[in-house]
Amino acid sequence: MLESDTTSGQPLPRCVMPEPITPELIYHLKTVGDPALSPGGTLLAYTLGWVDEESLGARSRIMLMDLGSGSCKELTDGEKDSAPKFSPEGSQLAFLRSVDGNPAQVWSMAADGCDANQLTHAAKGVFDYAWSPDGKTMVVCGDVDPEENPQDGPEDLPQVTVVRRVRYRYDTLGWRGDSHFHLSVLDVESLESRQITDGDWDDTAPVWSPDGSQIAFMSGRRDDRDFLALSEVYTVPAAGGEPKLMSEGLFSVGALTWSPEGRRLAVVGSDAPEGMVLWQGWLYVLEDGKDPRRLTGDSIKPYLGFPPVMRPAALWWADDGRIIFLGERKGESFLFQAPSGGGPSETVWGGSCLSTGLTLDGKAGQAVVTASFPDSPGDLHQIDLATGASKRLSNHNDSYMEAHPAARMEKFSIERPGGASGFEIECRLYFPPGFDASLVYPLVLDIHGGPNGAFYDAFVPAQQVLATAGYLVLAVNPRGSSTYGADFMMAVLGDWGGEDYLDLMAAVDDVVQRTYVDADRLGVHGYSYGGYMTSWAVGHTNRFKAAVVGAPCINLHSMYGTSDIGISFGEAQWGGSSVDAADKMLERSPITYAADVDTPVLLLHGDADARCPISQSEEYFTVLKRLNKEVEFVRFPGCSHLFPRMGHPRMREEYLTRTLGWFNQYLA
Repeated sequence: MLESDTTSGQPLPRCVMPEPITPELIYHLKTVGDPALSPGGTLLAYTLGWVDEESLGARSRIMLMDLGSGSCKELTDGEKDSAPKFSPEGSQLAFLRSVDGNPAQVWSMAADGCDANQLTHAAKGVFDYAWSPDGKTMVVCGDVDPEENPQDGPEDLPQVTVVRRVRYRYDTLGWRGDSHFHLSVLDVESLESRQITDGDWDDTAPVWSPDGSQIAFMSGRRDDRDFLALSEVYTVPAAGGEPKLMSEGLFSVGALTWSPEGRRLAVVGSDAPEGMVLWQGWLYVLEDGKDPRRLTGDSIKPYLGFPPVMRPAALWWADDGRIIFLGERKGESFLFQAPSGGGPSETVWGGSCLSTGLTLDGKAGQAVVTASFPDSPGDLHQIDLATGASKRLSNHNDSYMEAHPAARMEKFSIERPGGASGFEIECRLYFPPGFDASLVYPLVLDIHGGPNGAFYDAFVPAQQVLATAGYLVLAVNPRGSSTYGADFMMAVLGDWGGEDYLDLMAAVDDVVQRTYVDADRLGVHGYSYGGYMTSWAVGHTNRFKAAVVGAPCINLHSMYGTSDIGISFGEAQWGGSSVDAADKMLERSPITYAADVDTPVLLLHGDADARCPISQSEEYFTVLKRLNKEVEFVRFPGCSHLFPRMGHPRMREEYLTRTLGWFNQYLA
């Protein structure tokens, strides 16, 4: 298309803009995960996920790559195959398979892809598993219900459900009742299985000792386990017996591995009584009869994923004493090696990415990680642990990204009061394609969840959809964000809507000074705690002309009693129980300031959300509507709190479409 120069009459070339990244990216992008190297390091198995064009359902299969030739093939043909793991000698490959929507079971096949056989028939499926060192057995982690409720009367009559504990449900996992995750040992040849743990608690993350005699695992067996998110490490004989506590002195743990000689354990743990290991843990060595010995400092946050929805993160203890793990620092991921005897951790690889999967070969000479960069949704990278040299192995999304290039990202920091010497607040600003500093652009402030989450140097679909549609997108890590040290992370406890809010507004103040930012066209979006902060912001300032509030915490007092983590999370975050801190909860609740809202508000919420229940949005919608405010409420059927990441593709697309549409309506 050509424009005419009004002075000369000659046509001027008009730049051909790249295609924007639209909400339909859900149907085009593929995901890679669960990398598993063969013991010899010549083969790599991994999970490839995509959306089926006809059914629009999520699909996944196991891929097998020959690292010598670079050739790659589809190894399995199921609808939902995942979590591949090679047997110790490398001849067999096990994986999880879900058939016709039923719970996943363990299957096994020859490493060349022949003769897949189902190994387990667990009533509620299998969540995790691990080969024994001799390859003859497996330890399996699955849901066990101590006593199925007998049917009372004819089958077609409705039945009641009985609740006996606070933690009777868990977001995304759904109804838990009296069910718990427990461990069983499976004979791979006879398929006979025996349960080796039981009790009114969950037992997860099983790891075999090198000689196969013991299994280490994580559990939460304290008397107050129904109220606090604390956990411990235990070992149990593989033949069964009484578990032994190994983590005395730590309040919570998140990952573990054995030492090569089998006398010690390396764990990611925390000695903070709030049980915050997920957001800031440290690497420890555990040895029977000795206090935990810390190996890492505050500048590294070992990666843990999102248990129990995700399987535990990988740790590796090499024969030469190196402990190898993924860690995070200031919104970036790295591969670290820590000497088990103590001393500084070495950065092997990383930076400018978010890495979430790790596997090593049998000699700990090479690693493969999954990593997302600001301009790349996610790929597999092979790393030489001796030199740090790396090579990208996968390119499943290259064609889409070439046609739909990602937004450019700039990082900057602002100084804010806090701590002993002030806090540095790190920000990321995304620019529209073809950005021209002589023009002015609307800006959307994006607020992460947590509050102890963080924005990383990574590809975030919502930010890319907005930025490539013509918006500047500002992503800030205010105090409370993880990866910046424990003091920074803990600064938000008991102060939601206080200095964290001021950090965000200071970042906006800084950016709007730039000549290309239109201060009259500001929007704000956030999800979970980000939804809380979005609704808090519009109750305290009218600078934003549109707000998209995703799965928010609106009334802290009512959320305490309705969220699946209202007690374990809320008491640490909000300063006490609903009895002790009732006044403060209401003072720091966005619903208290609904009358001051002048910004048009779009509420987006899954109706199966147990974390921030949909009643939170219902309360806010009702009050805003009664006050004649401009508000719209969209309910996503059957969707849990994690649906924007893990939900049905149609619902994930709808979330992005409505977010973009709301900002287009009020800011474009």
